[in-house]
Amino acid sequence: MNDSSRWRFIIVIAGLVASAVIVLAFYGYHMLNGETGKQGEARGVTERGAILDRNGKTLAMQTRLFNIDIDPVQVARFNIPYTAAALSPVLEMDADEIQDRILNSPGYFTLKRRASLEVMEFVEEAKKNGDLRGVYTVQIPARAYPEKSLASQVIGFVGEDYQGLEGIENAFNKELSGRESGGRGSQVILTIDINVQYILEKVAQSTLNETNAESAVFMAMDPRSGEILGSAVLPGFDPNNYRESNIESYRYVPALEPFEPGSVFKIFSISSFMESGAISENTGFTCNGVYERVFPSGQRVIIECADRTAHGRVGPREIIVHSCNVGASFAAERLGNRDFYQNMLNFGFGKKTGAWVNMETSGLLKEPDLWSGRTGQSVAFGQEIAVSALQIMQAASVIANDGILVPPRIVSRIISADGKTVKQWENGINQNRRVLKTETAQMMRSYMAEATTVIGTGWRANVEDLNLAVKTGTAQYHDPFTGRYSQTDFIASCIAILPAEHPSLVLYVAIIKPRGETYGGRIAAPAIRETTELLIDYLGIPRGRNPLAEHPGTFNIPSETLPTIGPAIPRFYGLSKRTLLPLLERDDIRVEIRGDGWVRRQSPPPETPFTPNTVIILELE
Repeated sequence: MNDSSRWRFIIVIAGLVASAVIVLAFYGYHMLNGETGKQGEARGVTERGAILDRNGKTLAMQTRLFNIDIDPVQVARFNIPYTAAALSPVLEMDADEIQDRILNSPGYFTLKRRASLEVMEFVEEAKKNGDLRGVYTVQIPARAYPEKSLASQVIGFVGEDYQGLEGIENAFNKELSGRESGGRGSQVILTIDINVQYILEKVAQSTLNETNAESAVFMAMDPRSGEILGSAVLPGFDPNNYRESNIESYRYVPALEPFEPGSVFKIFSISSFMESGAISENTGFTCNGVYERVFPSGQRVIIECADRTAHGRVGPREIIVHSCNVGASFAAERLGNRDFYQNMLNFGFGKKTGAWVNMETSGLLKEPDLWSGRTGQSVAFGQEIAVSALQIMQAASVIANDGILVPPRIVSRIISADGKTVKQWENGINQNRRVLKTETAQMMRSYMAEATTVIGTGWRANVEDLNLAVKTGTAQYHDPFTGRYSQTDFIASCIAILPAEHPSLVLYVAIIKPRGETYGGRIAAPAIRETTELLIDYLGIPRGRNPLAEHPGTFNIPSETLPTIGPAIPRFYGLSKRTLLPLLERDDIRVEIRGDGWVRRQSPPPETPFTPNTVIILELE
């Protein structure tokens, strides 16, 4: 045999061997997967760990799903029209579509992905009876979310490759997937209480319906531990069918979306001014409804209170109770920009909280060198600064914990697949630290508690027999495309710390782009009240008003008395119509009482010099 013949012989033998291997592999595959009546299993099926709430309620779990595969050659030998007709109802696919795919596919293909256990059982039972030859079921790793849309942005979901794409599934993919522990994933235990979550989402949904808002964020946290008990973002989505929802609904907004906080921020700015000694509880400013200042550079700054309401003589207490922008602006003048900036850093603004495993925004807090003439005044009432809802909760812990910052946490612990190793989750960025003196934090809580009385902007958050420390906010939406503040889009918000005396719960509500009413005191405060009413019994928070006794800055609510008109017009804010009636009997003044309820605005403002025949207008709500 010459060399040429020898090479031809070798090539022929090699081809025959290769063909034999392919044939054996082909029939081996079908013997294992198809015609034996047993469903096949995809290689590398891992055991992904479960996600549970703080009480052990399963929020994400491994389940059995199946791909339905087709071998056109085998089906053709059997009966293509019959196969298509039999599969059509169970796969919810058109029979003609199935038939076309079988006829036009060059080889083995997947007809349906992620079919249910019921579909697999149908196919396998049919194969036992000699039907559906050439149809195969292949088990694939899959995830089920039994609570559906509840806490969906927190939990997230996995993709086709069984890797986490959003939420905890993504943030803790390494631990859940078990890729470092032989394919057996660990369990991740959250701080979320699914019952608290349900309550938050229930109230959030009714709030969306009532306000026609674009979205809403409702959060609940135990400030003593920083544990997030509930974190509702609506609209949500069902992670079992995430492809059917808008991709924007996947994002965990409290960690990822920075926004201007509005007047809620005053509790942090005013606290920092007091802590620095720039102002004291006795410091006073005059609010005539407008703050105006012209800098040597020629820059003119004008800041108004809502509806240009003149609050008269205001100190820290009135700035919080009446949400006075003018007073906050005057207070900001007392502290240098760099010190103010450092105080905000101390509260945790401008930095990640660490609760979302570094996958969160730092917000926006400009370096003092970049501040304009009005930045300090703007930041004092929540403009020119962008924060996350997690940062707001973290900063609120300072007020609630008598000056100690406790960083928020969403994950409690991680348990290995065999249950032998329990690792407490630790924040890798933030630790507990003191930010305010005890008396500063307690004084701020007393101001916030007075904001829930008839004279405060948060009176609609008031809950019978429970002291809440509350601050409302209304922020204009900053349009990143125009660089200007919108005249139509707002964020209405309210924060509550309760009980005000010894806090064990912080609630925060942000309503994004409501339509119609936009003030936080009018739409976010009622949502706080409803949420509180539903949560306090479940969480075992006792009712009963107890006076704040820790600091002389605390308050008592006196019975109403009509102030005396002397050399100046007195303060009538918060007085009821009944109390005002004697004014109508006076001959030296003319009084107009508009509306019902309690005095919310007055003209002339308090401290205006009195002259006979003065016209006093009192607007009630």
